[in-house]
Amino acid sequence: MSASPTELGTARDFAQDCDAADILAPFRKQFELPIHANGQPLIYLCGHSLGLAPRAALDLVSEELADWAQLGVAGHHTATRAWIDYAQNFIKGLQHVTGATANEVVAMNSLTINLHLMMASFYRPVGMRDKVLIEAGAFSSDRHAILGQLSWHKLDPEETLIELAPRPGEETLRLEDIEAKIEELGNELALVLWPGVQYRTGQAFDCARITKAAHAQGALAGFDMAHAIGNLPLQLHDWDVDFAVWCSYKYLNAGPGAIGGCFVHERHFDSAPSRLSGWWGHDPKTRFQMAPEFRPAVGAAGWAVSNPPIFSAAPLLASLEMFRAADIGELRAKSARLTAYALRLLQERVSKEVQVITPAAPEERGNQLSLRVNGGQRRGRRIFDALGDHGVVCDWREPDIIRIAPVPLYNRFVDVFDFVEELAEALKEIT
Repeated sequence: MSASPTELGTARDFAQDCDAADILAPFRKQFELPIHANGQPLIYLCGHSLGLAPRAALDLVSEELADWAQLGVAGHHTATRAWIDYAQNFIKGLQHVTGATANEVVAMNSLTINLHLMMASFYRPVGMRDKVLIEAGAFSSDRHAILGQLSWHKLDPEETLIELAPRPGEETLRLEDIEAKIEELGNELALVLWPGVQYRTGQAFDCARITKAAHAQGALAGFDMAHAIGNLPLQLHDWDVDFAVWCSYKYLNAGPGAIGGCFVHERHFDSAPSRLSGWWGHDPKTRFQMAPEFRPAVGAAGWAVSNPPIFSAAPLLASLEMFRAADIGELRAKSARLTAYALRLLQERVSKEVQVITPAAPEERGNQLSLRVNGGQRRGRRIFDALGDHGVVCDWREPDIIRIAPVPLYNRFVDVFDFVEELAEALKEIT
């Protein structure tokens, strides 16, 4: 049943009260807010695709540009943050958001490059143990990388790539089905490559249980954390994950094309069978001796290939400082409240017109909700476009999904309320 105007007024009052009591509210002021043509901030619910710009990031990039202009090559050693050791600036922040030890994380490259580097080390098919398990509908770039790796090993993807789909009539995967498939593959399984959060549905996975199931069969477990890092509390070390990769331009707010990152569990530091090495992965104590032999740096840093791109790395420093300043428990709690509030409003206002395909259980989602509008792809796209015309920034995923992400660092309960109001109006106008 649709809510009455009085109830809706109460609902907005409730949103305003929640915002007034929000201890994380001051972080919103640390971001640049895109402005609508009407002069008001856009209703920005697209942090799962590109996070907003931290104001401090603009200053950091300006500082690096100024150092380059004033110091030239000397900036490698004498810049405000010496470029030669720049990757060290990210370690504490990445530890905080991944639950890793200091040596297990490194900022480098981009997500898919890092995935290739990790698979070169950790996908080592031997005999009948050559299968890779992924979820059906995996992010296309991940699947492209996996196919490239299988081709490199001269393996037939029809035989070696196993894709697990949800049960008929269901949108998301059941954990018991993932575990059962891993057990079924048994000693033919070489690698489970899984997302922390599925990009299209927003489903969050129990990475610890998936890792445990893989290890029980003698396989390795790697994760694409692009939609999980900065979204959910992670404990990659304690979960016993073998490796993980991520980008930094979604919830980590580091800007388009920002430097990505990688986790390697410490037990692999001395036992990794191979790596695609480069000079920035060389032991920094002897890197510039330019010796022909490769001597890897300690830990995940030994997988680095090239020196970091300073101007696209600097914004990440600003974001990681905010994550260290914010309580991760409070961020997660607010995320759960924001999505629960969105679900309640969607149920009250548009439940006959909109299906939420993201799991309802808070532990099975982050701060993303994926919506399918009744009436097919064409109507869904028209409604998405109408939302954009009215100042709502979300995104569209083919064939028929509208995704929103109320991010706890900068989104408000009022943003959620206003989004549902705009959606309800668009549904009335577009039949």
